[in-house]
Amino acid sequence: MALIPGGLTPQSVGDLLRQARENAKITQAAAAANLDVARTTLVAMEKGQRRPRVNELQKLAALYGLSLNELLRQDGTRVDLRPRFRHLGEESEKLQGAIALLNDLVQAEVELEDLLGIKRTRLDPPERPLLPGNVGIQAEQDAAELRQWLGLGLSPAHDIMSVLELQLGARVYIRKLDPKISGLYAFDERAGACILLNANHPRDRRTQTSAHELGHFVSTRRSPDTLHEGTPESTREERYANTFARCFLTPARAVHTKFRELTAGASRLTRRHIILLSHIFGVSREAMVRRLEELELAKPGTWEWFLQHGGITDMQVREVLGDLVKPDEAKVDAKRQISMRMSVMASEAWRQGLLSEGQIARLLHMDRVDARRLIDEFEAEGVETDGSRSFSA
Repeated sequence: MALIPGGLTPQSVGDLLRQARENAKITQAAAAANLDVARTTLVAMEKGQRRPRVNELQKLAALYGLSLNELLRQDGTRVDLRPRFRHLGEESEKLQGAIALLNDLVQAEVELEDLLGIKRTRLDPPERPLLPGNVGIQAEQDAAELRQWLGLGLSPAHDIMSVLELQLGARVYIRKLDPKISGLYAFDERAGACILLNANHPRDRRTQTSAHELGHFVSTRRSPDTLHEGTPESTREERYANTFARCFLTPARAVHTKFRELTAGASRLTRRHIILLSHIFGVSREAMVRRLEELELAKPGTWEWFLQHGGITDMQVREVLGDLVKPDEAKVDAKRQISMRMSVMASEAWRQGLLSEGQIARLLHMDRVDARRLIDEFEAEGVETDGSRSFSA
């Protein structure tokens, strides 16, 4: 059966075949002989008049000294984010490892999408470069504007990762990093916004990091960012991103409204109030108290008072929220060598004959044993679901 991988047109595949053959300095006659077809058949393939089959593509790739994905790679597939970060002068070995991980994840995902013909939908938000004057005021205005643009209004952004991925089309990865590294952000014209978050951090901290990187996406889109422990707020860019994150996650009017509802009739601010407010807005207890202080809904030093009197513990949170405390699914997925989405795409590329086991191992930076295990899991799931129902054409 004829197949054009990745949704490429026959003309596009033909151009790629011709370019690869010419680069390998192989004649049409020699290539046709390798396929055991007439030269006119190969000519028809290169002109897009005859669809090549997967086994024919595999033979030609081997003849030209390429992998199948290299043979069918379109211009612009290559993504390299690392040079952008070098301008930051970051020397930490662990940070450089995180940068390399983000680059590898983006490159693999883009390549798999191209092979499978997946067209990622992107909706980059309006860019708001930093202006002279008070960046805090600008950040608050920009956060409110983006909320309106996204249709959030004053509603809590319960799952900012979904906002980033599903509404904006950003690439968000959650992997285990050094505890001191919170997140990385980079923008590429081809891949879009790319964000790496630390799976070792609690969900509410990742939420704060996501909003911080969203602030960079809005204001300093083409400048990479590394957020880690001790990142100073000395630059206007960092002050903007931090203020943007607070205002996006906890809009002043929404916080005032919920605070009034929850504390109605109360004579003092309690742990229960803080737990409920932080749950409503999806932020940490400390971030919530700091925001209340900033909005003058709590006295300065309130968070320090709680710390001096035992803090607000996870056990107390479970006592107040009960079943509302959900498992952190991102942490579960991060225990896998690669994400569930990436493993599904890689396995499907193998099933379609677009990638070999060895090519999957190289692309995903795993050994052959792990690549084989990934494929075996995919095949086992396929056996279980075959015949249940299929997608309509």
